[in-house]
Amino acid sequence: MSSYLPEKVKKLADSPIYVTLATIRPDGSPRMTVLWIARDGDELLLSTIRGRAKERDIARDPRVGIMFLDQRDPYGYVEVRGRATLSEEGGRELIDALALKYTGDETYRWDAPEATRIVIRVTAERVFTTG
Repeated sequence: MSSYLPEKVKKLADSPIYVTLATIRPDGSPRMTVLWIARDGDELLLSTIRGRAKERDIARDPRVGIMFLDQRDPYGYVEVRGRATLSEEGGRELIDALALKYTGDETYRWDAPEATRIVIRVTAERVFTTG
C-alpha cells in the first residue's frame, strides 16, 4: 500500500495541530482520542502509554483513522486511513519531542515513573483532503 502523504498533510503534521485518532474497540465500535502528532517522512507518529485502550485496540486491529482539523479553515480537514504499528523503541524521545513542539518544554514530565511510552507509527493507505 502507498505511504505517500500529500504536502498539505505534511504541513499540518509538522505544525502544532491536534488530531483525532480513531481505533476500533473490541465490539467493533470506534474509539476516538485527541493527540499530538509528528511525522517521520511519509509516516505519522503518535504516542501512548503501554496498556492504554488505544494501544490494546491497535494491537488487536491495526486499522486506524486520523483526522486533522485546521482551526484556520475548519472546512479544510484531512482524513488519513491506514495501518498502525506499535513499538517501544523511541517512545521516550518521541513524547519529549512532542512536548517541545506543543508546550515548549524539552521534557514531557506528566508520566508516572513506571510508564512505558509506545510509538504509534501510521502508514497511510488512503488520504482524503477538503478545502
